[in-house]
Amino acid sequence: ARCYPADMNEPVLARLNTLMALREEVESIGSAFPWEPAADWLDQDTHLLLVMDVPGLSTEQLELSEEGGELTVAGERGPAHTGQQLSRERPEGRFVRTLAFPDAVVPGSAQASLSSGVLSVRFEKRRKTWLQLERGEE
Repeated sequence: ARCYPADMNEPVLARLNTLMALREEVESIGSAFPWEPAADWLDQDTHLLLVMDVPGLSTEQLELSEEGGELTVAGERGPAHTGQQLSRERPEGRFVRTLAFPDAVVPGSAQASLSSGVLSVRFEKRRKTWLQLERGEE
C-alpha cells in the first residue's frame, strides 16, 4: 500500500465537502419550489371552462380575480398532518397562477365550483354583435 501525505487528500476532501454542502442546499431549495397547479381550458361552445387541480384546498383557501383578458387564481396549502417530516413529495405553500383567456369572455360571468380537489370556473363567451360581424371584426 502506498502512503500519501495528508495534504494530498485535502483537495479531494475539500471538494467532497463542497459537493455535500451543495447537495444539502439543493435539497433545501427543492422544498421551497413554488406550487403550480395544473390547469386546462375547455371550449364548451357558448362558454369557456377552466379546470384546475387544487387537492387539499377548500373554497376559503382560494382567491379568484379577473382583470382584462386574464384570470388569476391564488391559494395556499399547508402541511396536511403534524409530525416529523421524513420525506416530502407533496407541494405546499402559496401559489399564484395568471392565465390568459383563450377567447373573449363576458366580464363578471364566472361561476366557480370545487369538487374532489378540482376547481371548475365557467365563463360565458362574449358574442360578436351584428355590427362587428358586418365589419368583419374578429
